[in-house]
Order: sequence, then structure tokens, then C-alpha cells
Amino acid sequence: MLNALIFDVDGTLADTESAHRAAFNQAFAEVGRDWVWDEDTYKKLLEVSGGKERILHYWQQVQPDIKAINNSGVQDTVERMHELKTAAYERAVQDGAVQLRTGVLRMIDAAHKEGLRLAIATTTSPVNISALLRAAIGPDWAHYFQVIEDASTAPIKKPNPQVYMQTLRRLGLRAADCLAFEDSANGLKAAMAAGLPTIITPNSFTEHQDFTGALRVLPSLQGVTVAHLREWHGR
Repeated sequence: MLNALIFDVDGTLADTESAHRAAFNQAFAEVGRDWVWDEDTYKKLLEVSGGKERILHYWQQVQPDIKAINNSGVQDTVERMHELKTAAYERAVQDGAVQLRTGVLRMIDAAHKEGLRLAIATTTSPVNISALLRAAIGPDWAHYFQVIEDASTAPIKKPNPQVYMQTLRRLGLRAADCLAFEDSANGLKAAMAAGLPTIITPNSFTEHQDFTGALRVLPSLQGVTVAHLREWHGR
């Protein structure tokens, strides 16, 4: 029986990736780097989960001898760039640059009213989650979600299933009693590794990825009802 819905955030609840990409580029400029991530570059980098991990991965690509640099200096620089990026992203959200994807708010509200438990399982930071959902839903956004697991509580990034395993543990539910919502191949791999049937709503940055094994692949949640979810889950 379907008891809970578990949502990824970036790309799933909202089309955030364009704003994230712009924020990364702004951060690079602020620290004097000439790095510019265009859309094609960013699509490839999205195969690496986590903002800090993405920065370090790119740095290692453009400067293979990075290991010769003091390791703590590299990590400090990555941390600084990510702090600036997070601040830039939060400003963009506050300025209205990011909205929830079509059908998401209706689904959250309907599921909540029907007594389904709701959770968030993401590799993004608490600041990013709060900025997005506070702007999209309001100051009381957190009351919808019984469990929130993020980069601060589950540091091992997707496709590792840590964030989903911890979410299920805190919900006290079996994976078979839940549905996960993702937008990326890494997210799908993480959810499936935790045993979760998963609905994928790809976006322009992830639509080229492999979603083999997903319960459904949909353009969005527009028109999807809780009854649909119960039917698909029951199959």
C-alpha cells in the first residue's frame, strides 16, 4: 500500500539547474577564475552529484596537476567558491528566478490532504532547500514534510543510496510502501538501490540520460493525481 512520497529537490521539484549554473559562474568570477560553464558542460557535470564535488571534478579536468597543490588549499578554495555560489543562488531564488515545476505544488497539497506522508531526500544543502520552498510555498513549507534528508545529514552523494536509506529509516516504512520522485539517472540509481519504485520527470539538463528501471518517465506532474500514483504503485 502506498504510504509516502519521497521527493528529490533540484530538477525534480523545480527547474533549478539554470539558476545553479549561473550561480556557479558568478562565484567563479568573484574569485577571479576564468571558468565559464555553458549548458553542454553543465549537463556533463550533472553526472557528478554535489556542488563541491562538481567544482573539484571540473578543476581536476582543467588542471590535471592539481594534486601538486596543497590539498587543504584546494579544499578551502572549493569551499569558498561553493559558499559564494550558494549565496548567489539564494539571491536568484528570492528574486523569483526559480519556480516549482508544473503540477508539483498541486501534488504535494493533494497528497498531504489524503494522508500520505511526505519526505525530501536530496544531496543539495539545507540553505538551497529552504530558499526554494520558502519562496514557492511560504514560510510554513516545512510542515508538509515529515522527514528532510539533505547534504548535511547524508554526505555520501547519489547514486549512493544513503540519503534514501536514512529517509526510509526515519519514516519507519518499507521501500515498497513508498514512491520516489527524481529527475536524473544518478537519482534513479540511488532510489532503486534503496528498493524504491521511482517516477522520473526529466528536465532539459537530464532528458538525455538513461532511466531504465523507472516506474514511469513523465514530462512533468501536470495532470497526475494521487489516484494515478496509487494505481501505478499497485501494479
